[in-house]
Amino acid sequence: MNFWCERAWLPAGLADRVLIRVENGVIANVSTVDTIPLGVRRLYGVVVPGFANAHSHAFHRALRGRTHGGGGTFWTWREGMYALASRLTPQSYYRLARAVYGEMALAGVSAVGEFHYVHDRSNEFGYALREAAKDAGIRLTLLDTCYLAGGIDQPVNEVQQRFSDGTAEAWASRVAELKSDDVMRVGAAIHSVRAVPRAELSVVAQALPDAPLHVHLSEQPAENEACLAAYGLTPTGLLHEAGALSSRTTAVHATHLTAEDIALLGNSGTGACFCPTTEADLADGIGPARELADAGSPLSLGSDQHAVIDPLLETRALEHNERLRTGQRGRFSPSELLEAATRHSALGWDGGRIEPGAPCDLVAISCSTPRTAGSLPQQVLLSATASDVDTVVVGGRVVAAGGVHETLGDVGRLLADAIEELWA
Repeated sequence: MNFWCERAWLPAGLADRVLIRVENGVIANVSTVDTIPLGVRRLYGVVVPGFANAHSHAFHRALRGRTHGGGGTFWTWREGMYALASRLTPQSYYRLARAVYGEMALAGVSAVGEFHYVHDRSNEFGYALREAAKDAGIRLTLLDTCYLAGGIDQPVNEVQQRFSDGTAEAWASRVAELKSDDVMRVGAAIHSVRAVPRAELSVVAQALPDAPLHVHLSEQPAENEACLAAYGLTPTGLLHEAGALSSRTTAVHATHLTAEDIALLGNSGTGACFCPTTEADLADGIGPARELADAGSPLSLGSDQHAVIDPLLETRALEHNERLRTGQRGRFSPSELLEAATRHSALGWDGGRIEPGAPCDLVAISCSTPRTAGSLPQQVLLSATASDVDTVVVGGRVVAAGGVHETLGDVGRLLADAIEELWA
């Protein structure tokens, strides 16, 4: 299938009346045309590359709308998350993740990084997630997560035992059995410096030397305080000591950083994944996104605990949080925001651009809805939401159109059924 776009966001900027020819799911040719050829799929509005959701905990979606009574903190929210994790089976997780990834597909996501730590010392859960992504029509990077401690110098609790392989060597041995394919890439993750002891960090960092490595970093001040008290280093400093910072590493959240932390991350080319809606929902704080980008850290975006699944909202929130933090507008240009929203390289996939050789991942954003009508096309990222996504193409195949998933059908019903099953 070939595609004609009313407007498409090409590497050089927006272009009108763009024809995209596709071969085997890959863009073969991009040109502008005066006449729409017969037989092409027409995409109206502004067409951008498929979004990369660089940080996901799929099972957290079952907590949406259930954690707001009585206030609380990140740490009390975590207790509810543990209760949910204790209920998961590979079968129930497949059903939930299929629906969650379906929701992502409707929002324009073509690849997701699943920060996966509910593995029960086997790969059955991981392969269930692969099948869920395949059925939803998106690509998956399974960031298999090493989780060995309940805190610095603390054993795992009863629920956390499901997350732990006992040692980093045992974790690495299990992960080595996972196989990448055209649906799933296998990557590694250090849950945090709270959950992986100092002596084990380098083992995880070196386990998959050619794959993405992700880590939760300085999401909460308490993590920094505990790390400084135990080791005399910030979490960033500890990761640097372990050789865990590099261009294949992504630091998730990176909220509470020192100037030295920012320099270490930037100088090593370590990326930073911001999850603005989650960081707001959990009262984490606002991280120094502009400073990290200027220091040399490529930015990406994730929906994390899925308080909402809306890449356009995350994109806009990256800029809005900078405005709130600094009192300045225009901290990121629309093109910089789009780069962050489509950084597939953080997940080990090609993508994030509309040009020959790239996967044909396209998102058509309508410019005639009550939210986007009147917006300049080059600024539609700052007015649109997932509700304005009209058509989603992944690998040259239409996955969703008009708010309906082409193969899963009613994603809302799938979500309701999967979530009700878990809480029954």
